[in-house]
Amino acid sequence: MKKDITSKVKRIDTEVDKLRIRRKDSDTLKVIENVFDEPTLKTLYTLSNKGIIQAMGGSISTGKEANVFLAEGEEKDIAVKIYRISSSTFNSMEDYILGDPRFRNVRHSKRDIIFAWTKKEQRNLIRAKEAGIRVPEPIVAERNILVMEFMGENEKPYPQLKDIRLEKEVARKVYDIVISYIDLLYTEANLVHGDLSEYNILMIPETLEPVFIDMGQSVTREHPRSMEFLLRDIENIVRYFKKYGIDEDPHELYSSIRNKEQKTQINDS
Repeated sequence: MKKDITSKVKRIDTEVDKLRIRRKDSDTLKVIENVFDEPTLKTLYTLSNKGIIQAMGGSISTGKEANVFLAEGEEKDIAVKIYRISSSTFNSMEDYILGDPRFRNVRHSKRDIIFAWTKKEQRNLIRAKEAGIRVPEPIVAERNILVMEFMGENEKPYPQLKDIRLEKEVARKVYDIVISYIDLLYTEANLVHGDLSEYNILMIPETLEPVFIDMGQSVTREHPRSMEFLLRDIENIVRYFKKYGIDEDPHELYSSIRNKEQKTQINDS
């Protein structure tokens, strides 16, 4: 059965040689086998039949729980994020799952939690985008695969904030945008990123516009640890931008965002 599925998926170039992998590289093969298990190959085949994925390209990034691949979409390049089922652990997910009402009715099997996590990231991206935050636009979530806008050009992803050296005046503008995005995410999208840092922000080189990524762990304000995560996100950004001479109190920023949300609630009532 697996051979039959693999042969079908050759149509979308997911075989190892199309992924620019050398078969004698055993470490890489192990990673590929962990990502492209039988259920994942079936899902890729489904997405291919729907015309969403035309061809798979090389790896963009490898995270704790997922791999992201460049792919060819119907009209433009897309990013295909595959949450690993066979090799995933819940060590990095547990803090965000416990207390999230969106997981209340999810069965506690690894597979079901990963499927729910994938859907959650799609919904988080939609809410963030609707609030005016620059994020990859989600296209579809199918089981453990999230297809979204490719944030890059010429088949290369945009650089992470940590890899960009900014002039001081520009750094201040970028910092202000990032803080405003944290604010909008909280007050308008009812979300806290939960893992924000210079590693989870991409920079568009031409405009130096920040892009928030990796929002699978983002939680709603109702999550019991949302305030802790919000403060931590702010502290991470303040810490990073200190090297540009920007020295603000994260607790004041935190209070400002919280007060704005509380005023909104009073006005709505």
